[in-house]
Amino acid sequence: MDVKRCSVPVATRAPTGTTNAYLLGRDPAVLVDPAARTDELDRLVGERTVAHILVTHTHPDHVGAVAAYADETDATVWARYGRVERFRDATGLEPDRTVTPGTTIALGDDRVRILDAPGHAPDHVALEAGRDGPILCGDCAVREGSVVVGAPEGDMRAYVTTLRRLRAKKPPVLWPGHGPEIDAPRETLDRLLTHRQRREERILEAVENGAESLEQILEAAYEKELSGVRDLARATVAAHLEKLAVEGRVTWSDGRARPRRVEADATRCS
Repeated sequence: MDVKRCSVPVATRAPTGTTNAYLLGRDPAVLVDPAARTDELDRLVGERTVAHILVTHTHPDHVGAVAAYADETDATVWARYGRVERFRDATGLEPDRTVTPGTTIALGDDRVRILDAPGHAPDHVALEAGRDGPILCGDCAVREGSVVVGAPEGDMRAYVTTLRRLRAKKPPVLWPGHGPEIDAPRETLDRLLTHRQRREERILEAVENGAESLEQILEAAYEKELSGVRDLARATVAAHLEKLAVEGRVTWSDGRARPRRVEADATRCS
């Protein structure tokens, strides 16, 4: 399937300062993540018969031109089932139809299939372009660096599961929401999984060594300078703590973390 990427300058916390919009197929075609209108994206849209518009998720840096291109192309606009209100709030547009994981959208003799991919955002999906084809993974992965999975919206348990599911599919390439194509998907997904595991280990170690508040844990878990991204790092630590709490490895409530073994010891002594 023909895949065209268009890097769109937009207000985003991604280091690239851009979001990738994609066009899948030609006649008909699917427009994915139109973050903003640009001359280049206008040209690519004009060269195709855009019949469908989808977004991987509804963060502001992915949806800014959905309404404009919907009006211009008269395409069918899709939103994730159960997240229509979220889609409407983000785009100002009522979707025409909804998708669920497993939904397929026909493109002539080919098709696009919707994959469940929560974690970075609760409504996040990925798109498989053709049978066993490349996957548009949105903000699940990047070729360099890591993805922000920040509480309260980000779900670290779901994100790790999404990475493992993508890895199991063995896609030939991943097309991310930010930055260049990921031409070594398994290696990149392994790197991101390892990064999350190591961050979690540092957070757990910090809690076991007596750090309780989010700020204390943040200071212990990060060695690098956090100027400009401290809020993102704080939200990521909170998401890790929520994961650890669900797994019964720490307690995390009222902004305080404690090792689970301390709670168990207290119960035995009472």
